[in-house]
Amino acid sequence: MSEIAFFDTNVLVYLFDSGTPAKQERARELLRQKAGDGDAVMSTQVLQEFYVTITRKLATPVDEETAEQAVRDLSTLPIVIPDSSMILGAIARSRRMHLSFWDSLILESAMVSGAALLLSEDLQHGSTVNGIRILNPFVT
Repeated sequence: MSEIAFFDTNVLVYLFDSGTPAKQERARELLRQKAGDGDAVMSTQVLQEFYVTITRKLATPVDEETAEQAVRDLSTLPIVIPDSSMILGAIARSRRMHLSFWDSLILESAMVSGAALLLSEDLQHGSTVNGIRILNPFVT
C-alpha cells in the first residue's frame, strides 16, 4: 500500500538544481513515483518558496517563465492552503518543539493533508511527529 508523501520545498528545488545531479535525479524519481500513484501533496507555502528559491537562490537561477510553468505543473497536485488555525498551530508547535515557524507550518500542512511521510532535508531524518514519518530522501 502506498503512502501519501508531503513534499517540502527543499526536495522540489533539486528538480532544477543541476549542481547536484544525484539529488536532482532522486527528486525527479520521487515526484514522478508519488505523483503517478496519486500520493504527492504540498502546500501553497511550498509553491511560494519553490518559486522564489529556483528563480533567485540557485547558482544558476531558473528563468521566471520556466519557474511559473513548474509551479503550474505542481499545482495540479493536491495542495493544502494554510488557514489561521494552522498558522496558530504552527506558532505553538514552533515554541513547543523549538523549530522555525516555517518548518512548523510545513508540519501542520502535512498533518492536515493526511500524509504519512514528510520528505524534507530540514527536519530530523527518521523521526515521527504526530504520526508523520520524516524522511530525508537523500540519505543513503
